Amino acid sequence: MDIRLLDALDPDAGAGVRVEPGAAAALAGLIGCIGDEAFGQRGLEQLARLMPLGWWTVYRIFDDAPPQLHFGGCLHAQDCVADAFGAYRDGLWRRDRALDGVREGIARGGAVLAHMHALELAPEHRRRIFERHGLSERLSLACEDADGTLLAVNLYRHETQRAFSDDERDALHAIGPLVLGCVRRQLALRPQAVPLLDAFGALTRREREVCERLLRGWTHDGIAADLGLSPATVKTYRDRAFERLGIHQRHELFALALGASQASQAPQAR
Repeated sequence: MDIRLLDALDPDAGAGVRVEPGAAAALAGLIGCIGDEAFGQRGLEQLARLMPLGWWTVYRIFDDAPPQLHFGGCLHAQDCVADAFGAYRDGLWRRDRALDGVREGIARGGAVLAHMHALELAPEHRRRIFERHGLSERLSLACEDADGTLLAVNLYRHETQRAFSDDERDALHAIGPLVLGCVRRQLALRPQAVPLLDAFGALTRREREVCERLLRGWTHDGIAADLGLSPATVKTYRDRAFERLGIHQRHELFALALGASQASQAPQAR
């Protein structure tokens, strides 16, 4: 695995960095996606202007808990991001040897660009994710946040695509801090979790878990990967919950949760 330190995480520090026109166009497109509910898919489409890509994933890694998928995207007919991340979350993350090198690099420089071929992975990891879904290699941008968690932006190339070139890796290295900045900004704009209060007490455990994640702005694929379910099952729990709550759309769920929260915080009459 090849690991290169990124120059800076401050987006303003990238002002003096020479960026090739293709990288600049991809970065401008990514910036334009910030705030879009479909950032996971549209962001990948913009980065694919810089280099051919199959997938991307953005997830957070904790020291003592399974990783959390923020979003992902796929440019192939069959989107297997949720299935692959579910396998990773199922225990592969505990044996991901690449994390050791990434953490060492971050300790030295704050953020890194890591390049890994499928053959460098442990056999089970390679079989359950890369071979199962036809992936050949991965470029990862990674940094540590203030809370000590690891934020990873992973770009995957499909086995039908050529290998990442030196020029492509150099281009991503040049804009890496800015890509991480875009992702962080998107995450900061996502709706914060609203607690499910007594108004939602009629829901089953699974229905509550799905609704909690919907309130955080998660996609159905992300919820499926986090809970170990299929996207279709997630939608079934969502529909059942909405029926119990007498609503039909996600925005109504936000309104219901906000109303319950405000009611609980209102001063009591004396």
